Amino acid sequence: MFRNQYDTDVTTWSPAGRLFQVEYAMEAVKQGSAAIGLRSKTHVVLACVNKSNSELSSHQKKIFKADDHIGVAIAGLTADGRVLSRYMRSECINYSYSYESPLPVGRLVVQLADKAQVCTQRSWKRPYGVGLLVAGLDESGAHLYYNCPSGNYFEYQAFAIGSRSQAAKTYLERKFESFSSSSRENLLKDALFAIRETLQGERLTSSICTVAVLGVGEAFQILDQKTVQALIDAFEIAGEEAPAAEGDAPAPDLGAAEPGPAADQGPPAQPDIAPMDI
Repeated sequence: MFRNQYDTDVTTWSPAGRLFQVEYAMEAVKQGSAAIGLRSKTHVVLACVNKSNSELSSHQKKIFKADDHIGVAIAGLTADGRVLSRYMRSECINYSYSYESPLPVGRLVVQLADKAQVCTQRSWKRPYGVGLLVAGLDESGAHLYYNCPSGNYFEYQAFAIGSRSQAAKTYLERKFESFSSSSRENLLKDALFAIRETLQGERLTSSICTVAVLGVGEAFQILDQKTVQALIDAFEIAGEEAPAAEGDAPAPDLGAAEPGPAADQGPPAQPDIAPMDI
């Protein structure tokens, strides 16, 4: 991906009008472990894959709580995500102290996007190598935003980022029309099914995924492993992959059957642990 003299500085434009350093940061998001988010009118669910780099180590935290009404899931360089989540938490505390009311989700997302944009316009800085799915609930309802390293932000009904996220996007695109009126349980079920799509046939267990939920009358909370495993067992999500793994059925190739997964899923040579997921 070397672009000669046009990718040595984040402030250098190429003749084609591109900032390659920003594009490289967006590639880092595609190499992080998958994170998905989906929302209804009353609830937002975040889920992510959190495999560890080694059997001897613990996994990196991928979902953070910013306030009772805001949470974030990250994909990419987790160190950058940790710094940005701490910034979000600080902004929520300052706003609550000053105005004695919760910080509107849209305002926080704009502030976060402005902070990311500054790093694309200063030669002594580098873009943040992390994408954030921001889940929030305010007076206007439930929200799900995606903040990009370029400084752009988008609101979604459902979205997936990270390695092998195309399979999850395909699943969400098939189901998203029903999300608006979905119950809390159905959102959790669809989130777990979407996460399973990114595993390429590997058995889904609570030890390799994290799920968080936010809703009307329910503060943002990260579900514990026992609760997540109970949901997996109740929905029979993990059990559907077992016959395909033992036989010769082509079910594990569902994620690879999409027309262009390579563009959004990062390098296929490292299926277990993403190189930037450190």
